[in-house]
Amino acid sequence: MLPRRTASPIVNIHATCVAAGSRGILILGASGQGKSDLALRLIDRGARLVADDRCDIWLDRGRLWCRPPANLAGKLEVRGIGIVEQPFVAPVPLALAVRLSDRPERMPPPNQVEVVAGAELPAVLISGFEASAPIKIFMALDRLGVGA
Repeated sequence: MLPRRTASPIVNIHATCVAAGSRGILILGASGQGKSDLALRLIDRGARLVADDRCDIWLDRGRLWCRPPANLAGKLEVRGIGIVEQPFVAPVPLALAVRLSDRPERMPPPNQVEVVAGAELPAVLISGFEASAPIKIFMALDRLGVGA
């Protein structure tokens, strides 16, 4: 009998996360780059909030997982309005990292990854404030072909 695998320690990072179906989308970027704004637009397109501003991330059985810290669960910062309560889902397995950039590459190299909590996660680099940003994220998820 194989020994039971245990999860890695939880790492708390500055990020926002939403879930599209069962696929977690981790949004990374500097303060003011639009992580919460992009999450709000993804939620408007059917995604669900996982965590805003801070994310607890860990590796378990070869997959990265995300949940909100207890004191931030169900809270989303909406610039110009304040902190709003939102239904949330957690934990979720992460499928994609979205790194926000003011100048993403026009033709990025294939198979980009972001190292999160010591593990690689497929990644895209996009401008979060572009109107097409949510559509690009859903396209990237579809390209990965991971479960919905």
